[in-house]
Order: sequence, then structure tokens, then C-alpha cells
Amino acid sequence: MAALPFSISLFFGGFSVKFFTDYTNLVLIAIVLISGGLLLWPTISRRGRGGLSAAEATQLINRRNAAVIDLRPSADFAKGHLPAARHLEFAELQAKVAQLVKNKSNPVLLVCQTGQQSNKAARIVQDAGYAEVHVLEGGVDAWQKAGMPVVKQGAAK
Repeated sequence: MAALPFSISLFFGGFSVKFFTDYTNLVLIAIVLISGGLLLWPTISRRGRGGLSAAEATQLINRRNAAVIDLRPSADFAKGHLPAARHLEFAELQAKVAQLVKNKSNPVLLVCQTGQQSNKAARIVQDAGYAEVHVLEGGVDAWQKAGMPVVKQGAAK
């Protein structure tokens, strides 16, 4: 055991001990750790929600051919929906979840009016074995506020 302190002092040396005992360096280390955590926070917090912005949803649809499932009532769907969205009311989701997409590894984007119902539906879809389930953050309301197109009675708006 006598060799352990000697090897630690060789590894760390006298410089590192002085570095960590200087309060200015400790403050700088704390600032680096806090700012790094703040920079990573949006990524970490988004991972739990799974919500996508309108721009991210567009990329998912265009680049990865995500299946868009609109969970709103028929009347709301008819008033305007995302292009290429398929309609399936939230009440029918549990019974028809197995029919959403043929390949369960394909991404699925769930859409409702505000994003609330889609978050509930995401758990049902994930439990059914779909590997990649996303929710449009803010729903169709956020989609329209972002200036994205909606389809109404067969015409883009």
C-alpha cells in the first residue's frame, strides 16, 4: 500500500493539486460544466417527449417517408390536415393500431390539434411494437402557425 500514494503523486503531480485548490480555477470549471449542461438541456428534454417541431416533422416526412396519422375527429380532419396524412380517430386507435404501418420499423408521426392527444396515443403505438414514434409538438395548430401547408377538400392551402 505504500506504493499507491507515490504512484498517484506521479500521475497527478504537484501541478494538478494546485490547479484544483485555486478557487479561480474551480469557478471556471463550474462555469464550463453549467454552460455545457444548459447547451445540452434542449436535446435531453426533447428525448423524453419525442415531440417534433413543424420543420423537423417535415424533414422526417420527406427524408424518411414517415407515416402521418391524424387522430382528430372527422370534422376537424376535413377542415384541414397535413399533406399525406391518414385519418384515424383517437377512439379507434386501440382497435386499429396493428394496421397503421406494414413495417413497424418505419417512423410514425402522430398528429392531433394541440399535441396533447398525440402524446397519449404515442404510448399506445409504442406498446404495439412500433420502433420509432414521434409526435408533432403543438399539433396542427403549431403546424399552421409555422406557415406549413394543410390539405382541405383535396386542395393544398
